[in-house]
Amino acid sequence: MTQWEYLTAPVLVHATKQILDNFGQDGWELVQIVPGMNPENLVAYFKRPIA
Repeated sequence: MTQWEYLTAPVLVHATKQILDNFGQDGWELVQIVPGMNPENLVAYFKRPIA
């Protein structure tokens, strides 16, 4: 059975692609993205298999 680790991170709307690409290069898979505390921020939820 695959075991996962999870990460929650803030994402600025003006740099979304760059931020998500950086997490992807580190092996993180985006699970969900939701609005943050203000209109300029989002909150991203990621997962990746535990090595």
